[in-house]
Amino acid sequence: MRVLAIDSSGLTATVAIVEDEQTIAEYTVNYKKTHSQTLLPMIDEMVRMVDADLNTVDAIAVSGGPGSFTGLRIGSATAKGLGLALDKPLIHVPTVDALAYSVYGCEDIICPIMDARRRQVYTGIYTFVRNEASEEGSCYSEPKFRVLRVQMAVSVEELIRRLNIYGKRVVFLGDGVPVYKEMLAQGLKVPYTFAPSFMNRQRAAAVGALGIQYYRMGRYETAAEHKPEYLRVSQAERERAEREKNAVPEARKMSMEDAAAVAEMEHQLFPDAWSEKSILETLEQPNSICFTAEKAGRAAGYLLAYTAADEAEIARIGVVKELQRQGVAQTLLAELESVCRAQNIKKILLDVRCGNEAARALYEKNGFKEDGIRQKFYENPEEDAVLMSRVLEEA
Repeated sequence: MRVLAIDSSGLTATVAIVEDEQTIAEYTVNYKKTHSQTLLPMIDEMVRMVDADLNTVDAIAVSGGPGSFTGLRIGSATAKGLGLALDKPLIHVPTVDALAYSVYGCEDIICPIMDARRRQVYTGIYTFVRNEASEEGSCYSEPKFRVLRVQMAVSVEELIRRLNIYGKRVVFLGDGVPVYKEMLAQGLKVPYTFAPSFMNRQRAAAVGALGIQYYRMGRYETAAEHKPEYLRVSQAERERAEREKNAVPEARKMSMEDAAAVAEMEHQLFPDAWSEKSILETLEQPNSICFTAEKAGRAAGYLLAYTAADEAEIARIGVVKELQRQGVAQTLLAELESVCRAQNIKKILLDVRCGNEAARALYEKNGFKEDGIRQKFYENPEEDAVLMSRVLEEA
């Protein structure tokens, strides 16, 4: 079997062509250039140097994470593109699995650590074991790769605690070693060593060799199915989540231009979603009150209501799932109340699924009271509707 192997999960960019019994070629760069500049030229140069034809590979093994978010995206995109173009399956090899596999035959605890910042590392715990019985007439017993703890993102303190519990000698490798060497020395109560430089970084040959084993175990996927495994969200995503959490929701009058975004939210939230056409028709009604809400500059929710005489009925209200319980619905209800008071509307009506306890609690918190039950009102699934209303007291 022949595979093309790719690893751009860390500071090192590395590619290889690997067969069952040999590594045909391997090209590794650990320098300043970004992987977007180096990865495809490295593959092209390697293929040219050994006069290889990528159509002859059986699969593409790619380091699928954890690791650098940018690096993983570049490696994943490169592997997916080649897989789709060549019609070849992809083998997702966890980054730390391949790092540990490069210390072949070691019966100590193998602990690859990649710096995940903020006193955390991407890691796993591995070893090689040998069967006591060997083949008849032979003293050779092939070591078996054993995953003791699957890859994880964990604090250095927690990793030290776990390794001390194992009570065995540990071999460390990876770009986290120079960063956390002193912490490891201070906390470890077991013997430990650090792998030498030639096996201390990612190697595509190890990704390819382990990938062949995983392929034979049925652990492969189509190029379209492949996606990297980050283990935790990126710094940018964490910062955005923090901004969104702390931001104050703001409601405004819905415009025709908002209809597409509202329809998209509808389809994400409800099985009986309103179409964009239905939303536009509602906006055109003279007796409609329609709002959208934003949080940290992002579309967060919407409310559609109709008025008749001195009453307003909420027809739809929705908040995107990741921003629920952050004050968006309350902001929309407060804006509706303000407009109703300005239009001398005395009462707000709504209905809610009987089983939607969270929504019922929200409405009760905002002064709505239950008026009755409308049996089997909802479909998909069939469910009773709880009728609720709120009387607006004079200011």
